[in-house]
Amino acid sequence: MTDENSPPVLHAEGLTKRYGKRVALSHCDLRIPRGRVIGLVGPNGAGKSTLLQLACGLITPTAGTLRVLGARPAADAAHLARVGYVAQDTPVYSSLTVGDHLRMGAWLNPGWDRALAERRISRVGLGRSQRAGRLSGGQRAQLALTVAAAKRPELLILDEPAAALDPLARVGFLHQLREFVAELGASALLSSHLLGDVARVCDHLVVLAGGRVQLAGDVTDLLSGHHRLTAPRGGLDRLPAGVTPVRRESAGGYDRVVVRTASPPPALPGTAEPVGLEELVLAYLSRAAGDVTGAAPGPEVRP
Repeated sequence: MTDENSPPVLHAEGLTKRYGKRVALSHCDLRIPRGRVIGLVGPNGAGKSTLLQLACGLITPTAGTLRVLGARPAADAAHLARVGYVAQDTPVYSSLTVGDHLRMGAWLNPGWDRALAERRISRVGLGRSQRAGRLSGGQRAQLALTVAAAKRPELLILDEPAAALDPLARVGFLHQLREFVAELGASALLSSHLLGDVARVCDHLVVLAGGRVQLAGDVTDLLSGHHRLTAPRGGLDRLPAGVTPVRRESAGGYDRVVVRTASPPPALPGTAEPVGLEELVLAYLSRAAGDVTGAAPGPEVRP
């Protein structure tokens, strides 16, 4: 069970990262409790990989602060051991065997769980003598995940780990990820542009666009705090207090508006329906792009 009094798995305040004149992240505020599987979504160039690299300590902020598991990222060897990282394209060493990867993992990580690593490679059909360069994309992803998880980290960070996999391999990888998280009692931060993957395994959502956090929170809370309203043209021009438009569309004589509502929600005009995860994410991405009437882009939103 997660200790709600523990420091959040990730806590950012005013987090900013610039590369010369290009701003990758701008004044991001974010607080994610422990025990979550977090989906980090957004378009290319939104700042997802930058946020993950900051969380791993691979790069440092230009401004603001970031704490991971209550400490500065990569503060020391002990903190490094608490975080597992699977980089984009699940890199492995082509000339090394599966067994070589496990021996290297044991050598680099004092808390290495040999039994876990051996059990998992056996379960996914990997032989110790197989060279990584001859593995399929799905097998390489499983090997990279096993090496990261056998550290027994408190946080697994994964940057688009399944994007290049075929659908069957991707499902297998996500299933293993979910099992690892449950077995380790860990949190996981998964960057993906595949909303189906996020919906399959994640219970917390962070939407990034334009280098800013547009939306963050537990998925169940976010979905319950948003609705799709439909009414004849003009019927949704004036919304009651406690109802904020996110995205507005008009077609066939009807207006349709995705709205965020206060809790408990007020009486809603028109026909109110629940929104799905994909519709919710697209609404906020459209809002960030300025493609919305009556709702300008803004900072992080929590119902």
